[in-house]
Amino acid sequence: SLVSIHQAHAINKIGVLAKRGAPKCMKKWGATGAYISKKLGEKFQIIPLKFVAIEPAVRSGRIDFLLANPAFYVQLQRKYHLYAITTLINSRRGKAVERFGGVIFTKKDSPINKLQDIKGKRFMCVKFSSFGGFHMAYRLLLENGIDPKRDCRLIEGGKHDNVVLAVKNGTVDIGTVRTDTLERMQDEGRISLSEFKIIHKINDDFPFVHSTRLYPEWPFAALPDTDRGIVAKVKKALLSLPKESKAANVAKIVGWTEPADYSEVENCLRKIGIIK
Repeated sequence: SLVSIHQAHAINKIGVLAKRGAPKCMKKWGATGAYISKKLGEKFQIIPLKFVAIEPAVRSGRIDFLLANPAFYVQLQRKYHLYAITTLINSRRGKAVERFGGVIFTKKDSPINKLQDIKGKRFMCVKFSSFGGFHMAYRLLLENGIDPKRDCRLIEGGKHDNVVLAVKNGTVDIGTVRTDTLERMQDEGRISLSEFKIIHKINDDFPFVHSTRLYPEWPFAALPDTDRGIVAKVKKALLSLPKESKAANVAKIVGWTEPADYSEVENCLRKIGIIK
């Protein structure tokens, strides 16, 4: 039939939030696209998407799957009925990590020592739409009686690395990024953790410095119109991704697991007024 002929030539598109830009996104996720293509014997293409391009891509049906942060997922799931098929298991410094948090940090010699000291200061987040790079810290601050949009000079850095460098260079007083950003940049030789002080540091067994509660990692989601048979095969392929595979190594992940419960993400978005 015409339908099956069309499907044989159709390219399945996986939209991915390109939080560090398109080239880095392709380098990180291209091998995953190739792995799924090989497993299913069908073409899967990675489509890097800027923050502002995510919703239009979902709304227009330009993509079949979406890999983005949990905040995007929760909002789009409510609006367009996406559904998570797996959750990412990150590999960070040899540890398998299924959750992430936010870090609020300043320079070692800064007079800022606690959340309350942030008032009146230049505070840089990644983007107002960034979950790990703003929403998590925003919730924590609101819960401690501080509204950064009112009480600080709030600035967007655009990318995680920019925020860290702005704090390091003294362009801003304080910054927030997602967990493992500081450790990654230290491993890259660009900063030393000892240059910074973590505000509202939580001491637990999580392997990275953090200031906020932890939330589940990025979900791999299917759009409601995506063929259910293909969805099931993609899920199976992801769940069986070997941790020593190229796809896992270049993405710096251990693999994928059954979808997490994203209700705490919803609570966060509700608290900061993004969803009703």
